[in-house]
Amino acid sequence: MKPNMNKMLQQAQKMQAEMARVQEELKEERVESSVGGGMVKVVMTGDMQVEKVAIDPAAIDADDAGMLEDMVAAAVNEAMRQAQDLANRKMGAVTGGLGIPGLM
Repeated sequence: MKPNMNKMLQQAQKMQAEMARVQEELKEERVESSVGGGMVKVVMTGDMQVEKVAIDPAAIDADDAGMLEDMVAAAVNEAMRQAQDLANRKMGAVTGGLGIPGLM
């Protein structure tokens, strides 16, 4: 039995439209990461744009600038992980977990 190419094409177009919708939704989603007992917080959008970095003044007063730099990097990395997880969950719902390369 031959697959119906028109039906397959329609399904692919529907999936593509749904993926574009989810990508737009991700721009509106937010994840927040906090490290150092809340001394450094990062808010990132679902499409991995850093929206806000908040640093507790107590962290700025520290003599060890390297520690503050490490906390900022850790908070950004954790926010990126959370944003990627969010994107994977949303895109997985669209693609049915197909794991299509390049589609998150």
